[in-house]
Amino acid sequence: MKAFEESYIARQLELKKQIDFEHIIQMEEIKLLAGVDLAYWKKEDIEYAVCCIVVIDYFTKEVVEKKYCVDSITVPYIPGCLAFREIPLFLKTKELIQEIPDVYIFDGNGYLHPRHMGIATHAGILLDKPTIGIAKTYYKIEDVEYLMPKNTAFAFEDIIIQDQVYGRVVRTHPDVKPIFLSVGNRIDLDTAMKIVKSMTTKESHIPLPTRLADIMTHEIRKRKAS
Repeated sequence: MKAFEESYIARQLELKKQIDFEHIIQMEEIKLLAGVDLAYWKKEDIEYAVCCIVVIDYFTKEVVEKKYCVDSITVPYIPGCLAFREIPLFLKTKELIQEIPDVYIFDGNGYLHPRHMGIATHAGILLDKPTIGIAKTYYKIEDVEYLMPKNTAFAFEDIIIQDQVYGRVVRTHPDVKPIFLSVGNRIDLDTAMKIVKSMTTKESHIPLPTRLADIMTHEIRKRKAS
């Protein structure tokens, strides 16, 4: 396990050099968004996962396309290296998509990571596409706690570690748990925030693309695991 971790971290440090915050997407370029989520289960001692990608129209919020892929998973779970478990299946699923998303939104972190290499960043570099990470739980780095936003819609606090903004904690609705927003690649935090605000409906505290992908993963896991 230690050898895996060392090789994964070395790869992350190499990929980190390719993070692109110079060629960022502009709001007027955004037409299609893709939500990405994975779910896991075991069957006969074999671990499986499903990756779902749901593409929606940014303006109408209608589903344009949705695809999924199921496969066995052999890469072990290592904290801080989750992307190496999920990227291969994501790339397989991405090949099934015919519509080309302008931005991918992942259920996970991007820059909010010890090496700034959460799945949103990792995938964004491989795709050379704008990506966003939306996590439902906080990934604590260097024992830094986040500041809880005010109890109003879209109140937020930046997550600052050693004078650097790693991400943003956002309360999308009053009286709900916050989400943790971070950029992945080729997008800035304010643009990511605008997308989150536009894509969060009253039905959920997470943006619509990842919400629909999450629902789809649960449906397929239930069907495949039974």
